[in-house]
Amino acid sequence: MGTTSDDDERGFFPERPTKSLAKAKSVEKPHYLGHRDRLRQRFAAAGSDALPDYELLELLLFRLIPRADTKPVAKALLARFGTLAEVLGAPGARLEEVGGIGPAVALDLKIVAATAQRAARSEIKGREVLSSWTQVLGYCRSVMAFEEREQFRILFLDKKNALIADEVQQVGTVDHTPVYPREVVKRALELSATAIILAHNHPSGDPTPSRADIEMTKLVIETAKPLGIAVHDHIIIGKKGHASMKGLLLI
Repeated sequence: MGTTSDDDERGFFPERPTKSLAKAKSVEKPHYLGHRDRLRQRFAAAGSDALPDYELLELLLFRLIPRADTKPVAKALLARFGTLAEVLGAPGARLEEVGGIGPAVALDLKIVAATAQRAARSEIKGREVLSSWTQVLGYCRSVMAFEEREQFRILFLDKKNALIADEVQQVGTVDHTPVYPREVVKRALELSATAIILAHNHPSGDPTPSRADIEMTKLVIETAKPLGIAVHDHIIIGKKGHASMKGLLLI
């Protein structure tokens, strides 16, 4: 049976008191409600580090799926995707392939992921990026590592190397993204950027730069240099790590 905005797989407000107290006393509470209280108390007392990933995911799912035992769902998500980051990075359609996850919950998980990405970007927005490199890598990983298609992203910097804007210029296939150096430079001039950082992901998971990646980067550098725009680095993001072309002495 299909779902609507008023009737989806999440249910609504299941933990609020029933209208009849007498009736409430006669109804046995689901076993998972006590577990939820205990898990919340552990989180409040000891913080997230005291919980394994599946229990932290359970806490999130409590509000998204309030009328069911979410432990099996949390464990199924991690078994399917591998890590908490990969669960949040998974496309909605793939999340729905896991039992207990319907369109509404999949959308809610993507909202949580978008919120985390926005928070990560706020950590570098307006800051001197080159002195916040760990945050830059963390942000790029959060927005790109688990995309199923290649995505070419540009971080535009001002003369103090503070982030002006972060934009996806192109989205390609599973193993190729077309990049047009003139368009890269044109956008940098429009934003009055004096430096850029290039970034793209390898859906295969291996962040090793390809020959095409290296040649394209050098072409962008050659196009940007006469106009006073520096290319600080080209970061390639994989599921398990990243590669810096500058760090590898490729540019």
